[in-house]
Amino acid sequence: MKNMPWDDEWMNDRTPEFDVQSLRTVRAIADTGSITAAAASLGYSQPAISQHLRRLEARLGVAIVERVGRGVRLTEAGRVLARHAPAVTHAFDAVAEELAELRGLRTGVVRLVAFPSASPVLVPRLLASLAASHPGLTLTYVEAEPPEAVEAIREDRADIALTFSYPGDRDDPHGSSARGLTVRSAGRDDLLLVLPAGHAGVESVSELAEQTWIAGCPRCRGHLLELCDRAGFDPRIGFETDNAVAVEGLVAQGLGVATLPRMAVDSFPTLPGVQTSPLPSAEARGLHIVTARDAERVPSVSTVLAVLGRELATVAGARS
Repeated sequence: MKNMPWDDEWMNDRTPEFDVQSLRTVRAIADTGSITAAAASLGYSQPAISQHLRRLEARLGVAIVERVGRGVRLTEAGRVLARHAPAVTHAFDAVAEELAELRGLRTGVVRLVAFPSASPVLVPRLLASLAASHPGLTLTYVEAEPPEAVEAIREDRADIALTFSYPGDRDDPHGSSARGLTVRSAGRDDLLLVLPAGHAGVESVSELAEQTWIAGCPRCRGHLLELCDRAGFDPRIGFETDNAVAVEGLVAQGLGVATLPRMAVDSFPTLPGVQTSPLPSAEARGLHIVTARDAERVPSVSTVLAVLGRELATVAGARS
């Protein structure tokens, strides 16, 4: 009797000789650049990872890493495994969590990355809400600007990224660099002029052409340049800082003017000597949620996405 396609012998001939942990190990080496650092990131000893690699290479019949000076680098075969690791491990995580859901479990670890001005208000609300409604679920958090956050999703270093983009952004990280990922609109964050207290009302940014400006993060600085260009002048940038409190401190001392997102302004009481004025809604930055494709199939990720959406709506509603 002939072997059928589902016979053990047929499967053994065609099933790749690697497992999910092997893929995670190779990906960790690609991310960290060394076996020692990969072992630390995975919570294993360096000898254990080295032994695991030797067994993997023996099963596959090809080298995965090669020595370069005192370090190692992935071979072509290793790079193939590292490139496909995020998609495969994500699929296995989805299976494991869906089975856990069927058993009535509500556990899991979700990795969130978001821009810094989301940290003071939105992220603590999200963490508190999840702790109350889903105590078995763990949310980790790292700050990153949008381009780095999108890259973290692509490289499977994060599950959910909260990002932003400005109108007309020539280097929008949600364009070609996010191809193959899922990008959801998550509302907007108004942009405010930050002026010394007592400053006369501003009807047009062009009225501030002679002022010294305070620039922020690279993306915010880029939008400031475009905003002023549309108003017909090049801003004289005297100071640069990502710290919103420092921006208000400089403005309060009459050292310059600036723009700040409302989320940053709302994260602390406005300093004495500062007033804010909203810019037209067309200048607001758009908020986005970026995930791997089909990430919502993982129950823990789906849960965080739902709670994050509610908290974003609550924060937006508190402003109106």
